[in-house]
Amino acid sequence: MTDKPTLLILAGSARKDSFNKKLARHAAAIAEQQGATIRFIDLKDYPMPIYDGDFEDERGLPDSAKDLKKLFAESDGFLIAAPEYNSSLAPLLKNALDWISRKETDDEPPLIAFKGKVAALVAASPGGYGGLRGLVPLRMMLGNIGVTVIPDQLAVPQAHEAFDENDRLKNPGQVKALEHVMTTFINTTGRLAK
Repeated sequence: MTDKPTLLILAGSARKDSFNKKLARHAAAIAEQQGATIRFIDLKDYPMPIYDGDFEDERGLPDSAKDLKKLFAESDGFLIAAPEYNSSLAPLLKNALDWISRKETDDEPPLIAFKGKVAALVAASPGGYGGLRGLVPLRMMLGNIGVTVIPDQLAVPQAHEAFDENDRLKNPGQVKALEHVMTTFINTTGRLAK
């Protein structure tokens, strides 16, 4: 029996009716059912400017970046439901991850929000690939900054038809796949949590 980890769950979208927010919320509900401690966050609550090294040199990290980085650092792992923009990461998500990768002080360990963490990736899109192409660069980026990204993932195509009135996946096969992703994520994070 592994320890139940503390997980951060978010979507890489600020849109109110984002398909990826729906998918993230469904994942969060499954994680709670499986006994994990979860914190669902909305990137809309953490506005920050486009990353600019001159801005950082003059003003340091924005408060919202500091707050978000603290949540990542305090978690054992995180799940991102990632929108696909032009076959890659959404700018909002990339910008947030870039900001929280920055050190606040000289003695802060590098990449404190990422190193030693476990991540799970899912996506939903109205297109036929379900956002799958955007998960490839996200997986690569996270792996390069010290995150263990589990191999299991879920991409939900035709997302405009995929959710019921309670914002849950309708397709039993997709529900089972999401449950599998969450089980693997929780078990892996429980084993690797420091």
